[in-house]
Amino acid sequence: MFALLGIPPQALFGQLLIGLINGSFYALLSLGLAVIFGLLNIINFAHGALYMMGAFFAWFLLQYLGLSYWWALILAPIGVGVVGVILERLFLKQLYKLDHLYGLLLTFGMALVIEGLFRNKYGSSGLPYQMPSALSGGRNLGFMFLPNYRAWVVLVSVSVCLLTWYVIERTKLGSYLRAATENPGLVQAFGVNVPRMITITYGFGVALAAFAGVLAAPIYQVSPQMGSNLIIVVFAVVVIGGMGSIMGSILTGFALGVIEGLTKVFYPEASNTAIFVIMAIVLLIKPTGLFGRAH
Repeated sequence: MFALLGIPPQALFGQLLIGLINGSFYALLSLGLAVIFGLLNIINFAHGALYMMGAFFAWFLLQYLGLSYWWALILAPIGVGVVGVILERLFLKQLYKLDHLYGLLLTFGMALVIEGLFRNKYGSSGLPYQMPSALSGGRNLGFMFLPNYRAWVVLVSVSVCLLTWYVIERTKLGSYLRAATENPGLVQAFGVNVPRMITITYGFGVALAAFAGVLAAPIYQVSPQMGSNLIIVVFAVVVIGGMGSIMGSILTGFALGVIEGLTKVFYPEASNTAIFVIMAIVLLIKPTGLFGRAH
């Protein structure tokens, strides 16, 4: 069928793979945004900068400490999560009862400061990050060549996203988190330290962004602009899925990555705007997003 359309199967499946890779990053980043917004009521525009920090943290560990990619997958999210906790304690905790606009403006300013510091130090060109030797090479599937590292990125992204959804929606800890957003006074009366829970939640959402940054480093290189180039698309994904919807962010992230990849095959001129066209259509039909709920 694709031959009749003049599209080589290798090109089609290659773009599908690229779409899944992009969708993996969209899903991880939008999941972190959904966790932070759904549980803290903050629109975190600094998410892209913290994603970039995760990639740089992995690069620092390799360059200065000689620690491998596998250590970076553990240590970078923890390190950037600690940075997120500090930012939340110093700045964001003052904004929880205010309009969303205040949080958006503050985190946007934070993103500009963080990106500017890294750009002044390391410039605008990308820094190479070595792919782990255990995931080098690939497999010939007959209809396409599947690089091992890209298959790993998709699999680990799906696993982390589903595990996060399970913890928030199906565990006692998740029920406390959701209850704390609805009635923090009542949860506090049961002996739960709500401010600490909120701080840890923000740190976890930030850690998801850093984890995505480490996964992206061997593919896209490490650059101060890598977050700003992605965050607008990720916000569109969150809006389409529904602000605060965990599963909506996951499904929409992967789906829009695939749609974007297919658009590059069938109509390349629209590939950069396809997601935003979909966002406009969804908002016209359902303003709360596909999986969102009206408050």
